[in-house]
Amino acid sequence: MKALRKYLDKIKPNFEEGGKFHAFQSVFDGFETFLFVPNKTAKTGTHIHDAIDSKRIMSIVVISLIPALLFGMYNIGYQHFTHTGTTGSFFELFGYGFLAVLPKIIVSYVVGLGIEFMVAQWKKEEIQEGFLVSGILIPMIVPIDCPLWMLAVATAFSVIFAKEVFGGTGMNIFNVALITRAFLFFAYPTKMSGDLVWVSSERILGLGQNVDGLTVATPLGQAATTGTVPAFDVDMITGFIPGSIGETSVIAILLGAVILLWTGIASWKTMFSVFAGGAFMALVFNLIGPNTAMAQMPWYQHLVLGGFCFGAVFMATDPVTSARTEQGKFIFGLLIGMMAIVIRVLNPGYPEGMMLAILLMNIFAPLIDYCVMQNNISRREKRALKSNQ
Repeated sequence: MKALRKYLDKIKPNFEEGGKFHAFQSVFDGFETFLFVPNKTAKTGTHIHDAIDSKRIMSIVVISLIPALLFGMYNIGYQHFTHTGTTGSFFELFGYGFLAVLPKIIVSYVVGLGIEFMVAQWKKEEIQEGFLVSGILIPMIVPIDCPLWMLAVATAFSVIFAKEVFGGTGMNIFNVALITRAFLFFAYPTKMSGDLVWVSSERILGLGQNVDGLTVATPLGQAATTGTVPAFDVDMITGFIPGSIGETSVIAILLGAVILLWTGIASWKTMFSVFAGGAFMALVFNLIGPNTAMAQMPWYQHLVLGGFCFGAVFMATDPVTSARTEQGKFIFGLLIGMMAIVIRVLNPGYPEGMMLAILLMNIFAPLIDYCVMQNNISRREKRALKSNQ
């Protein structure tokens, strides 16, 4: 590492103002700060020194996503081989899924980071690190059959209109990855829902086989279309069910949650309250709701199906777009969980619910924080008045 540090210090003048590669200053800065913690410190004003910077935080989040990503790759192969009636070894199933998912990851990062590089160079600022997480989240929350060109268009839209126009990382009010999914869902609904998009039907580099008209419904889709609650089984926990690439395995998501909570990156208050809100609203519908499959689905089944767990752990806890006050985190998460179940039950055309619930509460997160702070100020004023009397 010392040799690499010396080499970067040697070539750095070439990328600074006046150097022959100064046009790529932002690119070099992004690469350097990704490898090494910057040694710059604030010179004036109040500031706090910390041993970890934003890039290190984002790297931990990416690491926490790896279990769900790896399982998602295997599940893609498992679903393909199972529903095409073919057999294969563990490595063939994982290899198939890896080859199917890898192009989506590449497209997501190339498009997203490409735009961020251009914007940073144009503004003469450092490359912001937020897309390190968004770039891996985006492929994980789409169906495997989502075309690459659609993914590229949606990624470009979300980075430009949901992030850069607000000022970049830390300034956006909506979760960038969820805006990508929302754009795809409303612009190309047939590629984001139904029973034709959840299992890959193509042969990839000699693995699997081509199948025309392969239809498989997710458990939530089955409940919404057939009116029957799917039987609860262990596959709903392990993740061997059709669904978006990274959202099916509760166990893999739980591993990611442990990493986020152990490192202090995510708030347990937000995570817990999302599940509490979802369970509460599901119980309410069980007791007084309409006689539909979604309304009568057990509360625990609501929590493990679809993107509920994934959204609670990785989306609702986004530090930029979620509530930041400690009391606000409880309120924010509770409302997300409740709203997700309300959307599932009352909107048969959209059996998922988690995406819209989080995006809706992204809008209200600043208001929640404002109300919490104003309430604290009012209570302190009352205490101060009492102490002066």
